[in-house]
Amino acid sequence: MDSLKINKLRIALRAYESDLLLESCREIVDAVGVSCLRVVGPVPLPTRRRIYCVLRSPHVNKDAREHFEMRTHKRIIDIYQPQEEVMSNLRNLNLPAGVDVEISNYQIV
Repeated sequence: MDSLKINKLRIALRAYESDLLLESCREIVDAVGVSCLRVVGPVPLPTRRRIYCVLRSPHVNKDAREHFEMRTHKRIIDIYQPQEEVMSNLRNLNLPAGVDVEISNYQIV
């Protein structure tokens, strides 16, 4: 049996700030674009909103409340038939702090 090759590389990005996320996606697509591979993305996924309700005063004025919101923006980038050159380019990227990157590979037999 031949050694299995990676057919698709999926990169999932998460961040609280959409500007940092878009900048990171641009850097990844540029790093992969050097080798003329097929790249799909960045595909935007639904933004997760977490809303927290906090009492302004803990003992009195129960009606006085504040709402805080955290938004988690997500993007997915798929790279088909990645080569060693692409993998080394992705390893050498300097992505901004605050961007969570998750890389998974799929082997289609």
